[in-house]
Amino acid sequence: MSLLALLAALPCLYWTSPVETAADLKGAGITHVCVPVARAEAWLSAGFAVVPLDEAELAARRKATAPGILARADRVSATRSPWIDANGWLFRRAPAGRYEYELPVGKAALAAAEAFAYGVDAALAVDPGDLAELGRMQAFLAGLPVSDLPDVADLGVVDDGGAVMGEVLNLLTRRNLLYRLVSAPSAALPLTIQVGPNGYSLEEAADPSAFALAIRRKLTDAKRSLRLFGSEAVIARLTSDAGRLRLHLLNYGGREIEGLRIRLRGTYPAAEAQVAGHGRVALTDHVVADGATELSLPRLPVYGVVDLTAGN
Repeated sequence: MSLLALLAALPCLYWTSPVETAADLKGAGITHVCVPVARAEAWLSAGFAVVPLDEAELAARRKATAPGILARADRVSATRSPWIDANGWLFRRAPAGRYEYELPVGKAALAAAEAFAYGVDAALAVDPGDLAELGRMQAFLAGLPVSDLPDVADLGVVDDGGAVMGEVLNLLTRRNLLYRLVSAPSAALPLTIQVGPNGYSLEEAADPSAFALAIRRKLTDAKRSLRLFGSEAVIARLTSDAGRLRLHLLNYGGREIEGLRIRLRGTYPAAEAQVAGHGRVALTDHVVADGATELSLPRLPVYGVVDLTAGN
């Protein structure tokens, strides 16, 4: 695959300024742009990976939420768990959809990492002050080894497409309860969530936070494929085939996390991590015992991936 084709798979900067601004973007490290159709050829000739995007196509894209911690002064909570705005549930619900982010300052890198982690087509309208951050993230993402593995799931979810189930998916994602969307209960999964006849009641699902907690207790932590310790602001996507595993880690908290502890079900004696802003990072306290793998990631600013290989 050519370099431009690889870059075209990355989240792109939505940019309406003329090609005369190419030097500014190159100076910021931007490599991939979504531009008006009439200007696409000029940007391609300037050496960018280009997605032509007219106004109708942009308007048809689904709006993604600016990711991060949301301060909610109007809400009193019995816990100190952060309220996280994230789009993983939406991307899992419609992975083939096309999305647009309209981002305030400080959000470009996290939005790009989020879209990349879930493998969706996303155009990012960013604050000019974030161009360099976006450029650095694009460069990091372009340098990662290619990995297109299926999602790991501990739960099945029968999604009716409604708002209540959407919020259930949101809470399951935020609490790192791994699920797969299914059309009916499957013997391959220990638990399937379905609202309606022969399933949970709408009243039970109406409080998604309490519902997600009840699902976690019913599943039990012992049967979870993934558990994270050390932060409530990290959302993970776990993908795997028979012998390989990739763990995407997105930090929505706005501050670098030190010492994130990871526990995986299964034996993975070989592991390496790459972290945006730091490159390859050595994992610590890597222990494989009793059918599980535990290790620590020393630092996680916005985004990192851990690639593991199963043992015998």
